[in-house]
Amino acid sequence: MHILHSLLAELKAEFAWSKKGEERGLWFIYTLLAIILPFISSKTSNLLRALRTLFGFVDIKRKRYYTFMASTRIPWKSLWAKVWQMIPEPETNGRLLVALDDFINPEIGKKIFACARYFDHAAKENQSKYPWAQNIVSIGLLKVIKGRWACLPLSFRFYHQQKEIRSKRMKYRGKPIDFQNKLQQAASMIDDVAAAFPDAAITVVADSWFGNNGLWKPLCRQLGQRIHMISRLRANNNLFALPKARKTRGPGRPRKYGKKLGITSSLAAQYRELAKEYMVDLYGRKRSVLAHDRVVMLKTLKCAVRVVWIYRKTQWVAIFSTDLTLSVAEIIEYYGARWKIEAFFKELKRDIGSADTQTRNPVAVTNHLAFCMMATTITWIYACMLERTPTRRHAVQGRQHFAFSDVRRCIAKDALSDDFAILCPPPGKPADNSVVAALLRMAA
Repeated sequence: MHILHSLLAELKAEFAWSKKGEERGLWFIYTLLAIILPFISSKTSNLLRALRTLFGFVDIKRKRYYTFMASTRIPWKSLWAKVWQMIPEPETNGRLLVALDDFINPEIGKKIFACARYFDHAAKENQSKYPWAQNIVSIGLLKVIKGRWACLPLSFRFYHQQKEIRSKRMKYRGKPIDFQNKLQQAASMIDDVAAAFPDAAITVVADSWFGNNGLWKPLCRQLGQRIHMISRLRANNNLFALPKARKTRGPGRPRKYGKKLGITSSLAAQYRELAKEYMVDLYGRKRSVLAHDRVVMLKTLKCAVRVVWIYRKTQWVAIFSTDLTLSVAEIIEYYGARWKIEAFFKELKRDIGSADTQTRNPVAVTNHLAFCMMATTITWIYACMLERTPTRRHAVQGRQHFAFSDVRRCIAKDALSDDFAILCPPPGKPADNSVVAALLRMAA
């Protein structure tokens, strides 16, 4: 309970600059709590109902609360900076592991901010390949929490197609929206995180779509030696040996690349007999992995990288790292942890309920997604600070670690207790204990 109070009190303090800071700060932290509670949808109408019924905000007016949820006065920049600093021990082996990916958020209805027809590469046979949806580029911090990997949301950007900006003359808060591709948006978000952690080395973990010079070049220009990347290598990438040192001085510049070794797929077959077994923490347990590594020059990034070929029965995967000091096991484990950003998308859209939004205008849509992402991050920070590992409520074969829903249930017990109401008193009468107990019993 004291953990929850200390976290929310720091966020509430960010509203002290406003004349109505006390009221807005109280509404903000209780809205976060309402989103985290496992038996409440994150629709604005349901959040208002939860504030009235569970937390005692009996005098809150519907129009005023809806205005607050679409307010331009919420200091998101300072709030996110505060949340980043609240993460305990964010570094993993001396570096920040930042996962990067994008996802689509299908919507129903017209005139919804950032909605367009986007290609869904993961669509099933009975689903549209081009759903009406929002495309969101997001980054998250990969961190081991109580023995399991988790992804803590750090920032996001709505991706707008250039043709949509031109045809609809899209605006945000009265100003025209400038087009940025996904790589530029990702570089901007990573720069913000680097500014908040000025002394930390950063390793970006991304899939092959982001693992190219379009992202690597601006990051190197801004962050220099602080930035590194782990990504998947394409099967047709050309790999070169390291250039040999010149013995005698002669005309011309020194060679940047050595002899051409071949493409990734041909080298995978060539190096299969040289592969060794490594024990790696992968997908929640220790696994034996057959792999081979080699330091090569990669023209797509114009630098030396360590490539790791991972072999299975009939398939192989190639991963590269610009950080040559990482071991083979670390490269495999960190790239395997990248899958947790996909779990974060599921937690955000289905568990927290960011997909169930009723908002339309740009500020309201952005605020709603920011609320949901910050609620997810606060949930994982709370799990970091717990003395004991949460127990798993629903047993699943092959899974021993706790789930995201188990942490939400712990927070619900603390938030709805009498002690929390004393530390963060709502303006009205708290809910009846029997009702709260019944809701907790029903919570998954």
